[in-house]
Parts: sequence; C-alpha cells; structure tokens
Amino acid sequence: MMFVYLFALLGVLFLRLPAAAQEMSPGKVGSPPAPLSSLTIDQAIGEALQNNLNLLAERVNLTIAETSLITARLRPNPVLSLGASHQDLLGTGFSQQNGAGPPEFSGRIDVPMERGSKRQFRIDVANYAKEVAEVQLLESIRRLTLEVALACIDLLQAKANVALAVDNLHTLEEVVRLNEVKVKDGAIAPVELTRSRVAMLQYRGSVKRAELELATAKTKLQSLLGRPTTPDEIDIRGELKASLRAADLPLPTLETQAFAERPDIRALENSQVRSQAELKLQLAQAKVDYVWGVEYLRQQGVNGEGNMLGFFLSVPLPLFSRNQGEIARVEAEGEQLSRQLQALKAQVRAEVKTALQEFQTERELVESIEHELLQPAEQARDTVAYTYRAGASSLVEFLDAQRAFNDTMQSYYEAQASYRRAVIKLNAALGKEVTA
Repeated sequence: MMFVYLFALLGVLFLRLPAAAQEMSPGKVGSPPAPLSSLTIDQAIGEALQNNLNLLAERVNLTIAETSLITARLRPNPVLSLGASHQDLLGTGFSQQNGAGPPEFSGRIDVPMERGSKRQFRIDVANYAKEVAEVQLLESIRRLTLEVALACIDLLQAKANVALAVDNLHTLEEVVRLNEVKVKDGAIAPVELTRSRVAMLQYRGSVKRAELELATAKTKLQSLLGRPTTPDEIDIRGELKASLRAADLPLPTLETQAFAERPDIRALENSQVRSQAELKLQLAQAKVDYVWGVEYLRQQGVNGEGNMLGFFLSVPLPLFSRNQGEIARVEAEGEQLSRQLQALKAQVRAEVKTALQEFQTERELVESIEHELLQPAEQARDTVAYTYRAGASSLVEFLDAQRAFNDTMQSYYEAQASYRRAVIKLNAALGKEVTA
C-alpha cells in the first residue's frame, strides 16, 4: 500500500507538465498497450489511479487552481484616453472676432496604484487554494484506493465461492453416477436416485448464483479501473487467505497518526490557512486605491498654438462601502471551517476506533474457524462420503454432512474476506499502512 501512496504523490507532480508534453513523451507514442486481464491488487489500484474517470475529472481542479494563480499575479491595466474637443465640424468657423475654439487634442494615461499589498494577498490566497486542491486530490486517491481494494476482495471472495460451488456440484454428480449404478444393480431404490438428482440440481443453481456474483464483482471493478465495456475478462491474482499482521499500537497513537496523515483533515487545515489569507485580502480591499494620471493637451487656434501637461490624482471616498460584507463573509467561513474540522476529527476518531475493533474481531473469528471448524467439518464430510459409497449411511446423512461442510467453508471465506476488508479499512482510516 505504501507503493500506492508514493505513486499518488508522483502523479500529482507529473500533473504540472503540459498535456502536450505528456502526450509526446516516450512510452505514449503510438497506441496504448492493451490492459492486462489478470492483475494483482496493487496493479489494479495503479491502473485505477491512471484511468478512473472520476479521478481524471478531479485532477482538472489542479489546472483550475493554476489558472487562478496566474490571475492573482496580474497587475491592474493602465487606462489610455484620447480626446479631440472644440473641433469646427459644424462649419461655424473659428476667428478672432467670434472667439470660438481653439481646437484641442489630448492624450491621457491613468495608472491604478493598489494599496494594502492586495496583489501579494491575492497570490497567497491562490497558492493556498492550490495546496487545498492538491490535498483534495490525495483524498480522492485515498477513497479510490479503498474502493478498488475492497472490489478486489469482493472478486476474490466470489471466485472462492464459485470454486466451492463447483466442487460441491462435482461431488453430487459423482453421487448421482454412483446411484445410477446402484439402481441398475438393485442396491438402492429409484427414489434414492431421484433425491440425489434433485440435490445435484440445487447445487447447479448455487453455481449459477455464484457465477452471477462473480460477474457483478468483475463489472464493478472494471468500472473503477476506468476500462470500457469489453468482452475481455478481468481477474485478480492471489488468494483470499492472506497472512496479515498489524502493528500493536494503542488507540490514542493510531488516532494521532490519522490526524497527521489523513488528506481530508489536511485539506480542512489548509482551507483554514487559506481563509486567514483571504481575510487579510478582504481587509486590504477595504483600503482605497489611488489612480495617477498624466495628460498631454494641445491647442491650435487662430492666435497660436500651445502644448500643456496635466497631472491628476483620483481617490475614492470610502463613505459607504468599506468591504464590510466580504470581511464578514470570510470571518463566518473561518468559523465554519473550524467547526467542520472539529466534526471531521470526531468522525475520524470514530472511524479509527471502529476499524480497529473490526480488525481485531475479524482476526479472532478467522483464527477460531481455522482452529475449531475447518478440520472437523472436512473430516465429517469425507467420513460420511466414504460410508455412503460403501452403503453404510443414508443419502440424508451425506447431504447433511455436505451442507455442513459447505456452510463452514462459506463462513470461512466470508471471515477471510471480512478480515481483508478490515485491514484495508483500517489503513484507509489511518491514511497510512500499519498492517501488512
């Protein structure tokens, strides 16, 4: 799982490269390689991080944050004004007698001067927003990793159930063939053969249901991996049973690790920092900006010509609007983020506690089944099967033993799957790998 988080961080860094450069990079020339049909859990997670459609959409938030940073760095544009006034366009005529005119031509430049370090505060807000987007992407990666890993466990469990159902069906088919021989020899009544055939048909139905669950698990995993619907089969390599261990850490230590590692907590903490920077920006927005202007004026009249310069300073009077609304909004958002962080920490604390309890319970259940149920159930089935073939037990006893063995194995597979899920959930709740 550490490979997964390292892969995720590298993916965030590579997002800074232009899309065109990524498309022209080695390894992407030509058609992409065909997806593998048989994957490990880590390979499935890696493929999902590359191709999952929702995650690809989430990555665009980083591009949006980059564009906001570009906008924040921009300075206000100067304003160029050109004018021509007192022009004799109506044919009146300018003379010394009528005193009209003279015609004037002007050019003026006004330059806004931002005060209060507004530009720097805008850049700070945009930088913090980008950091929030990056951490939110890591949170999406954490959630997707959890979903894919759980889907892989579902698929492994479905495969184990199919194998168990097929094995049971083969056992009943052998019994049916044996009973057909016995009926021909007159060793058993025909009704015994009919009962065995009915049991065989029931197990065929179990095989079909198990195969349907397997197909459903494959479809779900295929969607998470971002693969198009194709006739190619997808499979997960490995066994449902796994040798897992957990670090023997107390609950307070695990909670502290979760608070330090969880991306969703870091996202809210970064949002608080961004909110503080935005508050500084809104306070700076309350300060008025100056506009400096320079004007060149030329007059051309009957009495002569003249060139003049003018200087201007514009200062808004903050009599009514002093950005009170935006300041109050940012202060309220800061309080809201603080409460959300407290609520999230309480939720994470509950998640860690629940995940740890689930892990410990499922581990004890797996060990109990392995030590107390598996061997007796298998021995009972084999013994009854042997005695039934020898004619020393009834079909009812054989079916009861087979059903007890089947129920035991299904319980064992469910316990193993629940144990693996508990491990995955505990790692996801902590935001790092503490079980292996």
